[in-house]
Amino acid sequence: MDKKEYQRRRKKLMDMIGSDSIAIIPTASVYIRNRDVEFPFRPDSDFFYLTGYPEPEAVAVIIPDRDDGEFILFCRERDEEMETWHGRRAGLEGALEQYGADDAFPIEDMDDILPGLIEGHDRIFYNMGSDQNFDQRVLAWVNQIRGKARSGVIAPDEFISLNHFLHDMRLYKSRNEIKLMRQAARISASAHKRAMQQCKPGMHEYQIEAELTHEFIRNGARAAAYPSIVGSGANGCILHYTDNQDQIQDGDLLLIDAGAEYQGYASDITRTFPVSGKFSGAQRQIYELVLAAQLAAIEQVKPGNHWNDPHDAAVKVLTEGMVSLGILKGDPKELMKDQDYTKYYMHRTGHWIGMDVHDVGDYKVDGEWRMLEPGMVMTIEPGLYLPAGMKGLPKKWWNIGIRIEDDVLVTKESYDILSKDAPKSAEEIEELMTNAA
Repeated sequence: MDKKEYQRRRKKLMDMIGSDSIAIIPTASVYIRNRDVEFPFRPDSDFFYLTGYPEPEAVAVIIPDRDDGEFILFCRERDEEMETWHGRRAGLEGALEQYGADDAFPIEDMDDILPGLIEGHDRIFYNMGSDQNFDQRVLAWVNQIRGKARSGVIAPDEFISLNHFLHDMRLYKSRNEIKLMRQAARISASAHKRAMQQCKPGMHEYQIEAELTHEFIRNGARAAAYPSIVGSGANGCILHYTDNQDQIQDGDLLLIDAGAEYQGYASDITRTFPVSGKFSGAQRQIYELVLAAQLAAIEQVKPGNHWNDPHDAAVKVLTEGMVSLGILKGDPKELMKDQDYTKYYMHRTGHWIGMDVHDVGDYKVDGEWRMLEPGMVMTIEPGLYLPAGMKGLPKKWWNIGIRIEDDVLVTKESYDILSKDAPKSAEEIEELMTNAA
């Protein structure tokens, strides 16, 4: 990402919070996986959005109208011995030259320096509650300043969450962000194709997960955006199934919900396909119904519509379709009003997506569904889940779990499906799998 883009973001945030304010944004902590093994580090999304700085042990401080520089970065210094063991660091010089900080200080000196930066400001913009240890440090700095009140030092008397400002900014994707999200979706689509081509009865779900991961990393996406869901047969009816350990049986469907993270931006794609390479009659009927619901929902993604319009469209198609197939009985309007469809479709039709797979941004504003605007990116993911043994559900539908999900950008006129490279029609899927056999 261009360094100037981060500068623009910080400038916009400073314009929002105004003078007499200071914003403090720590990155994520390093977490232990077991004993002395750490989980791979991933920066906090808000911190990374404003700085582009990828290393742990860092805190960004933004002070509008500060004469000596408005963007300060506390970070690790260069250390030849530590870098020999653990890899290169940007250091204080890199914080200035590579990441555009106006000033940089060692992270170890933060307790000595930051209280002085806080002094004289009326408001602290900081997201309290995410990290209790850091919360305590911030409160200690403020109390330290308040202890000097009799000498005329002004201490902040107001804490304000950054979420309202920063998360609204993140909701609208820039041209550069869309470019990265498009690449994340391309990589993910390639992985889904690979899974379809490699899948054979008798394989295990984790072997398909390995194919996905290989394709992600091979194309420069060093991590999945979330744990991949690879659910065959009955497991496809478990919404967040991640065990991925069962053997894939001939005649089953395989539901894969998997997306790569590329340079800090997520993708989120779900495809469902027949393990044998050809849908059975019952599987095809449910698949076509879910696909029709998804297409109807996508058509509602356009400026001027509100967030819930795609969900309403999907629910209408699914409910009417289930009545037609005999899965639900009654008047579709009454069934929708009573939410009887939730027996087989129990989640929303989508969510925001960006740096986080379930990205930030309010879904309602002043109690009303948010209007869709250009630059927003959302998933559209209706599904039907028909587990064995459901009361009143004919046996021919048992263990059919289908979800179809795409990443959709709101454009000036309508929409753009970022994940369109992933095969979606039943014909495309069967042809791809047949040619791979």
